[in-house]
Amino acid sequence: MTRVAILTPSLTTGDAVGNDVLGMFDVLTRNGNDVRLFCESHSLPQSGVFDIGGIGKFLKNPNDILIYHHSRGWSPGLKLIRELRCRRVIRYHNVTPPQFFASFSRSDQELCETGRKELVGFADARCDLYVSASSFSMQELIAIGADASRSFVVPPFHHIDRLSGIKVDQEILQKYRDGTANILSVGRVVPHKNVHKLIEVFAHYHYNYNSKSRAIIVGKGGEGLSSYSRLVHRAVDKLGLRHSVVFTGGVSDQQLKAYYQVADAFVTVSEHEGFCVPLVEAMSMKVPITAYASTAIPETLGAAGIVWPDRDPLLVAGSIDLFVRNSSVRNSLGLRGRRRYEEMFTNEKIEGTFLRAISRLQ
Repeated sequence: MTRVAILTPSLTTGDAVGNDVLGMFDVLTRNGNDVRLFCESHSLPQSGVFDIGGIGKFLKNPNDILIYHHSRGWSPGLKLIRELRCRRVIRYHNVTPPQFFASFSRSDQELCETGRKELVGFADARCDLYVSASSFSMQELIAIGADASRSFVVPPFHHIDRLSGIKVDQEILQKYRDGTANILSVGRVVPHKNVHKLIEVFAHYHYNYNSKSRAIIVGKGGEGLSSYSRLVHRAVDKLGLRHSVVFTGGVSDQQLKAYYQVADAFVTVSEHEGFCVPLVEAMSMKVPITAYASTAIPETLGAAGIVWPDRDPLLVAGSIDLFVRNSSVRNSLGLRGRRRYEEMFTNEKIEGTFLRAISRLQ
């Protein structure tokens, strides 16, 4: 039985890194390994998450495995990668370029600056494997010196199986199935997600194509408390959309499922994504997608949506109109997205890819 420590700075449910950590834990445990989760803080309801101070006592054998999930600056992670004498795996989710936060959050900017600098240390450490969430992220690591022969792409585990098996929130279905077109976006309200530009896209659609429409923005950070979310709310007010834009904040799985079920279109104009799990959620729910072709988005979406290389809000607004107005296009793209999900991104498919990558450990 191999001992495996999965390490991350913090752990919670409802975010992409947390779902990926828990997915790995489940797969490795089912395959006969002794697996423990280590982090500095967590909000999981179950016990069995260990403090990082005990990781050295757990990983005693050179054949033991450390898997470190890297998505932001955290000096203990790099320190442990350098010091522990076991097989070491970097799970790279990507780190947001710090300039996105320069005008909004000095603390987030510093976390991203540190996370970017630590990438060089991980490459220099010559780890046994570098497992990235996308080819986009993998190429970043290789460019700074990670061994290409030890680098692999494994999409992140997700919670779509859980979404599929739960009851939907009926109140949301009743509230938003009212004949108004629902334009959905899912993700944290943070600068690199470009939510203020999403408001501009929706304004073009709302005023030029269909005034009987609303934008539903699902994700933490939309409450108007941070400097960036205040900027987004000012954009809503400036464009006269206060009664047509809904910020849900964080939601339960039942609510999230309902928002996908009432959506006529899914839109993201994010500027930086290491993978973009909400695209896979939307594909699994047969919601037609349009997006800007930035970072990992074209790779994740493939031909299952309309992707625009030009950052032109009029193009995205026109795509939304096509989805809402033309049921044949909407249904065709929805089915194409579902096929891509089933062929590439089910947890079962990801499990096979992950186990093949881990089998390369020597």
